Amino acid sequence: MNLLSGKMVNVDKSQSSVDWERIKKAVVKVWLSAKENVVLALLDGMPTMLGRLLRGALYSTIFEHLGKSSVIRPRVQFFGTHRIEMGDFVSLHPGVRIRSLNHKSSISLANKVSLDIGVDIKSNCGRIKIGNRAYIGPYTCLSGGDISIGDNCLIASHSGIYANNHEFYDADRKIIDQGSSFKGIIIEEDCWLGSGVRVLDGVTISKGSVIGAGAVVTKDIPPYSVAVGVPAKVISQRKAFSEKSPDQLLKDASTPDPLPQPQEVV
Repeated sequence: MNLLSGKMVNVDKSQSSVDWERIKKAVVKVWLSAKENVVLALLDGMPTMLGRLLRGALYSTIFEHLGKSSVIRPRVQFFGTHRIEMGDFVSLHPGVRIRSLNHKSSISLANKVSLDIGVDIKSNCGRIKIGNRAYIGPYTCLSGGDISIGDNCLIASHSGIYANNHEFYDADRKIIDQGSSFKGIIIEEDCWLGSGVRVLDGVTISKGSVIGAGAVVTKDIPPYSVAVGVPAKVISQRKAFSEKSPDQLLKDASTPDPLPQPQEVV
């Protein structure tokens, strides 16, 4: 009986410990949410230099990390700030919205990242990471699972980077009930995406590539490529172009394309 009683006591203690951990996590979650709501409500819409200074000082108490000399202008919306980190000299324009929706998600902006007006970043699960000196143009949307944007990238206005996809293979079930897949998107350093580009889940755009305006990227793009169209196709290589001498480039530009030769009819 004593041995059995001892086992019962151990089980009870273990259960008590689990319950206590759940209570602590729930309290911390409520506290973080309340602190975020209060700070954002007080400072979000405050204009002028005073508002900017107060946001810089007090926002550091609610974010996972907030670097020095970052500029957060009025009407920037956040959700899940304790899962959002920003480096030094980050610039966020009015209308930007950054949301980390749950404990499985996080968002990281490196040094000197600039998000123009109306940029919308939403992390459903995984990590959205934007590298040093990256610029995201007006009204661009980043959404879904893992998204990695490298250093010195330029993404023009009204683009969309969607690291998720709805499952739809079972025709007997509603699409909304079939869930989503999250493969992830990688845009390596020194890439330029023109206005209105769409990048779909599972794609890697390799270093130094240029994607023409309005293109829809459905497959991986090799390094230093120029790709255009729907779906995007590689039309040239920047490396091959840049390795030519200036004299050769001028010669190529001044030489007309050869006329098509008549083909023998058999």
